[in-house]
Amino acid sequence: MTRNSVALVLAATVFAAGVPGFGAPQASNSLEAALTRMDQTAATFKGLTADIHRVSHTEVVDKNDIEDGNVSAKRFKPGDTRILIHVTKPEEKFYYVGGGKARLYNPKSQEAQEADLGKSKDIVNQLMLLAFGSNSTDLKAAYTLKLAGLDSVNGEKTTRIELTPKSPDVLKYVKRCDMWISEKGLAVQQKFDQGSGDYVLTTYTNMKMVSNLPDPKLDIPKGIKVQKIK
Repeated sequence: MTRNSVALVLAATVFAAGVPGFGAPQASNSLEAALTRMDQTAATFKGLTADIHRVSHTEVVDKNDIEDGNVSAKRFKPGDTRILIHVTKPEEKFYYVGGGKARLYNPKSQEAQEADLGKSKDIVNQLMLLAFGSNSTDLKAAYTLKLAGLDSVNGEKTTRIELTPKSPDVLKYVKRCDMWISEKGLAVQQKFDQGSGDYVLTTYTNMKMVSNLPDPKLDIPKGIKVQKIK
């Protein structure tokens, strides 16, 4: 898996990752209680929409790149969840992961990229475990989980969980992931630590479960040359 193809997968996954537990009862602030709420959602998850705010920090130049937009995610079957992210600010972009491919389209520059993820299935699957509808059994198999304490996100009380990848291949790209689970069972914030002080912090608002969500596909307009990334 090349750096460019990983960038496409991470762009979508870190924008969309988070396991919301809609309608879950208020529970104690333990690791198992948070995982139980996640399992309740995984059992019924079909689709979701949300607004997103992402801060991508580059330590070496002490720079924050900020993007806003929205996400649609739909589960077709176990192991087949497809995600479309529409970035609206500061520049319109579209990211897509699904069907064994990752795509990026920039309308302003009229540029498009596509990566075939088939040969990197194991890495992609582990990254996608951090996306919508995952269950605690799969997470425990792929990550070491740790209760990190209580935090407040946008005025909401949350339980923060640390996830460290067990796979050496995944650790090349993600050193640790933090998830903030609200008392309502929503993953309202998530952080990917990419090492050397670099990270991506994503906050979710206006999250809605949608059982009949249309296929969140990304069609590249005719006439746009798609750059293939290995």
